[in-house]
Amino acid sequence: MLESLDLSRNQISGRIPSSFSSLNFLSVLDLSYNHLSGRIPLSTQLQSFNASAYMGNSGLCGPPLSQQCPGDGTTQYPGVTTGTENDNDGLISLGFFISAVLGFVTGFWIICGSLLLKRSWRHAYFRFLDDTRDWVYVKTAVYKAKMQRRLQR
Repeated sequence: MLESLDLSRNQISGRIPSSFSSLNFLSVLDLSYNHLSGRIPLSTQLQSFNASAYMGNSGLCGPPLSQQCPGDGTTQYPGVTTGTENDNDGLISLGFFISAVLGFVTGFWIICGSLLLKRSWRHAYFRFLDDTRDWVYVKTAVYKAKMQRRLQR
C-alpha cells in the first residue's frame, strides 16, 4: 500500500494521470516543481493535500490551488454548478418561511381551536390519549414480566 509519493523536482511534464485519484492511502504527496499542466484530477484524496504539494507547476489548476481552470465559471457536471453564478434565493427563502408559518398557524388553530370550541371532541381526544397511555403501560409491564421470567429460568 503506497503511503508516500514524492516526485518533486523531477522535470515531469504533462497531466497528472487520472489513476492518481484512486490512490486512497496517501499521507504524503509532493509533485512540486515539475512541468505539470491541466486540471488536478477530482478525488477527495488529491484535494486534501496542501497547495504546496503542487507548487511550481504553473500549468496546473483546480482545487486545492487558487488558480481556476478554464471553464470553471460554467457547469462542470450535468446538474452541478460551481457556485460562481449569482443565485437569488432571497424571495424563495422568504416565500418558504411565510408558507411554513402560515401552514403552522392554520394547522395549529384548526386542531386546537376545534378542541377549545367543541366540548365533545375535547373529551374524546383526552379519553383517546388516556387510553393510549394505559395501553402502552400495560404492554410495557407485560413485556417486563416476560423478560423477568425468562431471566429467572
